[in-house]
Amino acid sequence: MSTNKELQARRDAAVARGLGNLLPVFIDRAENSEVWDVEGKRYIDFASGIAVLNTGHLHPKIKAAVQAQLERFSHTCFMVTPYESGVELAEKLNAIAPIEGPAKTIFVTTGAEAVENAVKIARAYTGRSGVITFGGGFHGRTLLAMALTGKVAPYKSSFGPMPAEIFHAPYPVAYHGVSVQDSLDALEHIFKWDIEPTRVAAIILEPVQGEGGFYAAPREFFQALRKLCDQHGIVLVSDEIQAGFARTGKMFAIEHSDVKPDLITMAKSLAGGFPIAAVTGKAEIMDAPHPGGLGGTYAGSPLGTTAALAVLEVIEEEKLCERSLALGELMVGRLKAIQNETTCVGDVRNLGAMVAMEMVKDGDANKPDADLTKALVTLAAQRGLILLSCGVRANVIRFLAPITASDAIVNEGMDILRDCLMELLAKDKVA
Repeated sequence: MSTNKELQARRDAAVARGLGNLLPVFIDRAENSEVWDVEGKRYIDFASGIAVLNTGHLHPKIKAAVQAQLERFSHTCFMVTPYESGVELAEKLNAIAPIEGPAKTIFVTTGAEAVENAVKIARAYTGRSGVITFGGGFHGRTLLAMALTGKVAPYKSSFGPMPAEIFHAPYPVAYHGVSVQDSLDALEHIFKWDIEPTRVAAIILEPVQGEGGFYAAPREFFQALRKLCDQHGIVLVSDEIQAGFARTGKMFAIEHSDVKPDLITMAKSLAGGFPIAAVTGKAEIMDAPHPGGLGGTYAGSPLGTTAALAVLEVIEEEKLCERSLALGELMVGRLKAIQNETTCVGDVRNLGAMVAMEMVKDGDANKPDADLTKALVTLAAQRGLILLSCGVRANVIRFLAPITASDAIVNEGMDILRDCLMELLAKDKVA
């Protein structure tokens, strides 16, 4: 069997360098919250394939459903000869999505596709072209989604020019001194300086910024956005691609605000590791594009729709929304204990099991420590813990353990995290 080093060399020779490679670790098998590499080393997975595995690796119910579907057919194209699982999944998403009135759904393959189709739908419905989004947000890597993303490096660097009529406002982050009023004032400035509200089709944002650093939009901000969109006839889009499907303790993160968006984009944990994405929204808005204006060859694949139906059953049967809240409390408790031991953890925050700690120097929010963050991710992997960093300043560790992970596994991972951080800090003192 090949080693990690051998496979990394082959990857470097065969795969374009633009495709990132966080760790030189090649996985052989996985189960729930643990993975094993090709050399037999075990890792605790606090990354979940970037928020894809809320139900864990190869949940038995999801695995069995997909295996049964494979015995029947793998693809026909939902736009050509559809199948019941696609219809049933749309019905279920329409029922659970926090949308006012009747809802409808379309399926695509990736989160970026969902975002781009949400913009297309909003433009078709309003007859307008402008889109407002927020700094630090991540909405995908395709051209329009990349333009919506509020982070230049590495997502936008060298890929311009960007699509027109996309405008960014600051996202409210109290830890960095950006209030809700600051963000709302910025929106008014956009309306005065850049584009009148009657030309804005949509405002799109993540209820909890993923790549941006796991900052949650305050309840009053969403309520103000809902009022603003109603006032000007703007479509409000909640990007739930990373925050959805029980990750925050609700099926969708926007439910914490008691605000109902017009459209919701979803992907990642929708199908427990199988590629599928969706847009769900008000029926009258969703029906605005003409027949044939939406779609894709692999959109709503039968494997993805079948897996997603099983995911929804697992979330309900195993009470994963409740489990997410308990998991978040456990992780935050461990992280705050670490924070009390050192000045390098500037902030610990969460919404359910969407947990983050921000690494700074001397406890100062204005002194991000990207070097320590990177070193911690690297050392933790060497000790058997997979972590992800994020943030516009590259100084946030995000925790995305499967919601199905046991307390014992999570505590083991937190022990590794603490030991690695203390080791790095001790080395820094010696140096």
